[in-house]
Amino acid sequence: MKWCHVPVAGHPLLGVADASGSIELLRLLPSEQDTWTLQPCSRLALEKQCLALSLDWSTGKAGRASDQPLKIISSDSKGQLHLLKILEAGPGLQAVVTWRAHQFEAWVAAFNYWQTEVVYSGGDDGLLKGWDTRMPDTAAFSSRRHSMGVCSIQSSPHRENVLATGSYDEHVLLWDTRSLRQPLADVPVQGGVWRLKWHPFQRDLLLAACMHGGFTIINYQMAAEGEQEAISLSCPLPNSLVYGIDWSWLYFCRLPQTQPSFPGSDPEARTADQDPTLKVADPSPAPSSECLADSDGVGGTTPQNGSKLEAPLQPSAEDKKDGRLPTTGIKICDCDQDLEAADFDINLLATCSFYNRVLHLWKCENI
Repeated sequence: MKWCHVPVAGHPLLGVADASGSIELLRLLPSEQDTWTLQPCSRLALEKQCLALSLDWSTGKAGRASDQPLKIISSDSKGQLHLLKILEAGPGLQAVVTWRAHQFEAWVAAFNYWQTEVVYSGGDDGLLKGWDTRMPDTAAFSSRRHSMGVCSIQSSPHRENVLATGSYDEHVLLWDTRSLRQPLADVPVQGGVWRLKWHPFQRDLLLAACMHGGFTIINYQMAAEGEQEAISLSCPLPNSLVYGIDWSWLYFCRLPQTQPSFPGSDPEARTADQDPTLKVADPSPAPSSECLADSDGVGGTTPQNGSKLEAPLQPSAEDKKDGRLPTTGIKICDCDQDLEAADFDINLLATCSFYNRVLHLWKCENI
């Protein structure tokens, strides 16, 4: 599932690739008593007897031109890619072109957000490919740099020529799309990389869902410069497989009475080498509670780089009323005038995992 980055016909639009081999559009509509409803508005079957495995919107980069067509690229279990056009008035779906891209499952397809005629695909055959959708019969390039199936791809919304790819081989590769013979950087992680997400505002932060390895945050600039410490934070989650991950698009500001303090320094002062802080912001069901306790019995476990994963906190009724998060000291900036007070060192991200079927909300600082 992916939200379109821009409203369509005045409403947020969700795209879903499902196991029946279809792409479905649902729009978010206001309902009674401050609630919202997802209303199905269009559905298109890609192919008979196949699974729809991925989708991406052509709107990933800010500042879409008014005459730029709105498109979806999707992949399926037969190794095919499907380019679809969005009829915005409906909204509706129209098939444009379908082609065979991979010998086995095409796990992922993604747009180049800066040149939306170009798409990338990754398959279980271990190939990363690039395509010009105006001439899809032949791949523009093909790479075997990954040693196993390629299952995650995302174009950077901040840097025009940067692409991130991930694979079952437990490596994240960063590419300059102007020269795809070899990657800019190769970042090993602990686990197959099922999903990659660039931060919506901070251009260097890349989030990776690493299946049995939990999740990892990579600093692009450090990786591109060959730094050994390119991983800003790595958080294993025992007894789970992290498949889904995303950043929050909300801005946050600190509450005046709870300014953070740091040992040996002024509350306003922070040094660049302080460890990041990671906190669970939602209560977890019992099946995953053991991953929140360490050997001394205090709630929390230590991710690989020494940052702290703390026990979940329950939101109070007052917190819910005034927009505070269920962690101390911050609230959502809910209007433009608040953005001057926004603290961009505060980040929220969400993960969902297989086996224990848990959705976690995490608060990260100083990454």
